[in-house]
Amino acid sequence: MGFTDLLEEVGGFGRYQWIHVTLISLPGLLMASQNLLNNFVSGIPAHHCNPPTNQSLRDLALTYQVDEQQLLKVFIPPDPSGNRLDRCRRYVEPQWHLLHLNGSLNASQLQTEGCVDGWSFDQSEFSSTTVSEWDLVCSLRPLKQMIQTIYMGGVLTGAIIFGGLSDRFGRKSVLIWSYLQLAVLGCSSALSPSYTAYCIFRFLSGMAVSGIILNGVSLKVEWIPTKTRTLVGTLTSFFFTFGQMILAGLAYWLRDWRKLQLVVCAPQFIFFAYSWWYAESARWLVLNRRSEKALKTLHRVARINRRPEIIDKLTLEVLHSHMSKEIESSRSSFTAFDLLKTRRIRRISICLIAVWFSTSFAYYGLAMDLQKFGVSIYLMQIIFGAVDIPAKFFALGLLSYLGRRVSQVSCLFLSAVIIFANIFVPTGTVVPWFCGSRSGSDMILNPALL
Repeated sequence: MGFTDLLEEVGGFGRYQWIHVTLISLPGLLMASQNLLNNFVSGIPAHHCNPPTNQSLRDLALTYQVDEQQLLKVFIPPDPSGNRLDRCRRYVEPQWHLLHLNGSLNASQLQTEGCVDGWSFDQSEFSSTTVSEWDLVCSLRPLKQMIQTIYMGGVLTGAIIFGGLSDRFGRKSVLIWSYLQLAVLGCSSALSPSYTAYCIFRFLSGMAVSGIILNGVSLKVEWIPTKTRTLVGTLTSFFFTFGQMILAGLAYWLRDWRKLQLVVCAPQFIFFAYSWWYAESARWLVLNRRSEKALKTLHRVARINRRPEIIDKLTLEVLHSHMSKEIESSRSSFTAFDLLKTRRIRRISICLIAVWFSTSFAYYGLAMDLQKFGVSIYLMQIIFGAVDIPAKFFALGLLSYLGRRVSQVSCLFLSAVIIFANIFVPTGTVVPWFCGSRSGSDMILNPALL
């Protein structure tokens, strides 16, 4: 007998578990937004050099009786394709003869310079982004990708720090703090006065996202009977799926990056407010010598699950007898190096690490730069989310009938085939389906790790 038997006695997956799982899963609607937010707040609008500051396009257009767009070719050369204006160069001297040039001219023969007077950004797709606000284009374009790199660095740091803190201070305490940290620092990101400040806020926000995801999953799973974890894990993952589509709608509605950042992060204050209702993991409480509080927590869960007859029967002696083996094993301390100590555990750990790395590397490599697909970024975001829906049901079916190992191999093989096939087809035709197979792979990995 173990803690799972205690969960069954206080109601199994009862009323409390329904409320508990739903409340913890709701923030998942915005966790996907945090990971993929850079696609929109740092989107790259169409742009070109500003003409010299002593030239007024409006006045010149009236003088020469041409539209402003046609007048731009006097100041800015075409790009190598010849279909649009160059994004990073302009003529040193205005080339007025180009207004009436009927034939072609090799623009490379004319002297050019960088955009010394800044850039003009098209506002049809984004009214404002970090790129247009801080001119993160041309030679500064790598700084745009650096924002996402810094954020993911925060996610990694948060996983290391908050994972250890949750074992010491409890899942609930760290989860509550993570909600508050993301709420405050996420909203502060929307008020960033500079690129440096924004990067700092995003790094700390990434840490909080890790704290929310890791401790949310732990607190959720530790109150769920083992037999229902696969089903519940699959169904609650749809919060992340729908969150991707919600992000597309919010970004389409709010084209200003500061407003979008604020709307995505402000709801964390609501999650912080109701997170005090959560019950700390009774299993963690017992293993950390706080059995009295664990007993009170189990009694509370039994009352909410309408099992009052269990309260008098469930005593400290019963609690300790159910968890005697777990209490005994908790007296030994373990570190991450124990995952590599024995041959069997080492093989499993290395395989899982390799699978997580490969699927995450490929998925985020695609999902974090949707503009490269050449179609509407808002449409692509919806597709990336929508393809998760059939993929997760497919993965659930595989798990139910084939088990984790065969299902994992199938999803990984399908991912590999689609990635290689995408080399030979037009951009945007097959790639989104890889996200579905990757999602299926995740759905199998998550229960395996739990």
